[in-house]
This record gives sequence, C-alpha cells and structure tokens, in this order.
Amino acid sequence: DVQLVESGGGSVAAGGSLRLSCTVSGFTSDTYEMGWFRTADEIYCELVSSIKSAGTTYYTDAVKGRFTISQDGPKNTISLQMDGLKPEDTGMYYCAIDGSGLYGGLCTFQRDFGYWGRGTQVTVSS
Repeated sequence: DVQLVESGGGSVAAGGSLRLSCTVSGFTSDTYEMGWFRTADEIYCELVSSIKSAGTTYYTDAVKGRFTISQDGPKNTISLQMDGLKPEDTGMYYCAIDGSGLYGGLCTFQRDFGYWGRGTQVTVSS
C-alpha cells in the first residue's frame, strides 16, 4: 500500500516560519509529481507547491518568494519550508503524489486521484 506521512504543522505568529515534511512509501513509479495541497474549508484544495520526478518545481502565486519545496536526500521525502507566513496561509496541508500530475480543485474530486496523506494543520495568527 502507498502511504504518505506528514509532519511539521503547528501554530505560529504572522511572519514566522514552519517546515513541513512528507515521506512516501510503497510508491513504485519513477515518474511522479509530489507536493502539497492546502484547504481552509475542506471544499477547495489549492495546489500550493510541487516537485516532479524530473526536478521541476511549481508554486502558486500566493507563496512565491516565501515557500521553498525540496526533495531531501532519499527521493521519497519532500519538505516545504514556509517563511514569512501570513494568516491567509492557515489551513490543513495535505501531501500528495501522483504518477500523472497534481491539480487543484474540489477536494472530494481531487482525492480520487493519486495518493494523499492525512494532513497537518497550519495556523498563522495575526
């Protein structure tokens, strides 16, 4: 079975930093996109950042210049360094991986594709 385990969420004041990590096991494809979704309402899941097996990265406009995604040592672990956090970054952050690609959209629909972790809460207070 494919499993993703997230860690690193928490509460922080605006301007602070958090680092999320995600480790995947059981995923055997050499071609993939792995990244982080977030949702404030469990209705819409926004793709925040991702990294592809070829090494290309993606950031949604709202986090460019503040968040950095990296693949750490083993290829099955990614991290998201979040600096300059804002209250609007608050939400549940889910790690996901898919052999075809990751796309934002309705959470209930997007979760039918690929594999998702259980999520980690990020709360940024003003």
